[in-house]
Amino acid sequence: MIEDCFDGWMEILTRSGAVKLSGAEIDTGATATPAAGAAKGGADIDLGVMPEWNLADLYSAPTAIEVSNDIAAARNEASQLKSCYQGKLVALANDGAGLAAAIVAYERLSDRLGKLGSYAGLLYAANTADPARAKFYGDIQETITSISTELVFFELELNHIEEKALSTALEHPTLARYAPWFHDLRREKPYQLEERLEQLFHEKSVTSRASWNRLFNETMTSLRFEIEGEPGPLALEPTLNMLTSTDEKRREAAAEALAKVFRGNIRLFTLITNTLAKDKEISDRWRGFADVADSRHLANRVEGEVVDALVTAVREAYPRTAHRYYALKAKWLGKERLAHWDRNAPLPEKSERVLTWDDARATVLEAYASFDPKMATIAHDFFEKGWIDAPLREGKSPGAFSHPTVPSAHPYILLNYQGKARDVMTLAHELGHGVHQVLAAPQGALLAPTPLTLAETASVFGEMLTFKQLLAATEDKRERKALMAGKVEDMINTVVRQIAFYQFERKVHEARRAGELTSEQIGEFWMEVQRESLGPAVELKSGYENFWAYIPHFIHSPFYVYAYAFGDCLVNSLYGLYQEAHPEFVDKYFAMLKAGGSRQYSELLEPFGLDARDSTFWRRGLSVLEGMIDELEVM
Repeated sequence: MIEDCFDGWMEILTRSGAVKLSGAEIDTGATATPAAGAAKGGADIDLGVMPEWNLADLYSAPTAIEVSNDIAAARNEASQLKSCYQGKLVALANDGAGLAAAIVAYERLSDRLGKLGSYAGLLYAANTADPARAKFYGDIQETITSISTELVFFELELNHIEEKALSTALEHPTLARYAPWFHDLRREKPYQLEERLEQLFHEKSVTSRASWNRLFNETMTSLRFEIEGEPGPLALEPTLNMLTSTDEKRREAAAEALAKVFRGNIRLFTLITNTLAKDKEISDRWRGFADVADSRHLANRVEGEVVDALVTAVREAYPRTAHRYYALKAKWLGKERLAHWDRNAPLPEKSERVLTWDDARATVLEAYASFDPKMATIAHDFFEKGWIDAPLREGKSPGAFSHPTVPSAHPYILLNYQGKARDVMTLAHELGHGVHQVLAAPQGALLAPTPLTLAETASVFGEMLTFKQLLAATEDKRERKALMAGKVEDMINTVVRQIAFYQFERKVHEARRAGELTSEQIGEFWMEVQRESLGPAVELKSGYENFWAYIPHFIHSPFYVYAYAFGDCLVNSLYGLYQEAHPEFVDKYFAMLKAGGSRQYSELLEPFGLDARDSTFWRRGLSVLEGMIDELEVM
């Protein structure tokens, strides 16, 4: 939808399944490599030459004449749409060809605005510390909001077309392909406001939600953490990476540095959280959403009951998954309990082998090719055509993501590669998103975006393929144990942790409806869900109560996080069918990815015989994690 083109760039990323949570708490990547020569993953680790993306397929520079031309063209197209169709769309339903022409023009403008927004956002993500890029990002955000505000009427009027008239209009061959989009639009009708209010909400997003998002981004990127033994202060990503160090003292020092800086900035992060939670409450109240997560469920095209079933199943499995695994890990490390900074410590068996960028590329492409050569061919383009930005770099946005941009272009992937097996899995994850986005692009700007119920499918499936590839190449029993333990930890981070995060968000947003929250209240909510999910084998030391503050999903896209658990459990079920040689699995899988947002998740799962409304579906997915922990216990 045009009004969603640039309503906060990170929200666009997360709506499309782009930002990867994993690692110590979350992959919040940072950045960096010389323009030529060897890239470094640490003080003295040579990872080889890593790629930096080339955004010229969007625009050659912020000052390029094409940017000005597209802004002018977008203004003109928006003006024409408004003059031609405002107040006339209901009557136009009697003319299928005329309504089709309006939708095609609307979609074309969506793509143009999306291209502008994608370029500004990606340029900004590559170096959020650059004032010129920040200004360009802000200016483009305001420009797109101004243009799209003029078209708020469009979808509102479409929802006033009577069902019978719309059904008749959709018989027109050009318009018929947009039937799923109209179906989704109809689901939003009960929560839409009258046009002037929608315009106000939309226009003020620049100075409200989007501005607070930007404040969070730039504050987090600017934070520095002083750790004894390091030559200078570190940014967030390398500090988080230190929580996986083999040296317990370094892990503890990193955790204490994180706690100290978060504590020093906690009033700001509390203010941001309070403001955005209140902003959401106002919007929810005006629109008529009863539950704090209802708007997310609507955006995800998933029923609240299905999410509740997922949450219940995961929470019931805490003792059989996270609690049991961390008790095992404490024993392996010779401890009665794990301090929170030991939760992602490597096992003694873990290989210290550094995986160069070429190693990572070869591993992932081979894993993808073993599934189907078409998958590897699509992924190969990302490496060869400048679609990946891999190294650490000062000022680079924390995180790993794949941004789909627009169907007329192609996705771009941002990583912060540091040479660990987990970084290879992150590459596999984001390439899974990228392949999905390439396959879905022919659906067009209105139908290509995939709801979160399926957006994490290809990414997690790509991880699973790569894990199996790494496991098959590892003969040493101790290394196999460490590799399997790493996969279990990733699955716990993807399923258990994200449901805990979802529970934390529910507590914050529900309590915020009664009044402003203190840092201490938010911290206690955080500690409650962490104790419940991690179990008695993990000791949450002083300072951990503020670790909620840096997780961007809470800021950019409330309640996004359950999509990871949804996707992981779904992929476990799908991968089980793949191993069982389910009939025509590969063809069905590619058909699911190509559908993008043109079909509901229930329709896409039906060919596989899967039903997310059935509680056994979630238990089946969780049983894969439980089975891997069983194997580790035997080892």
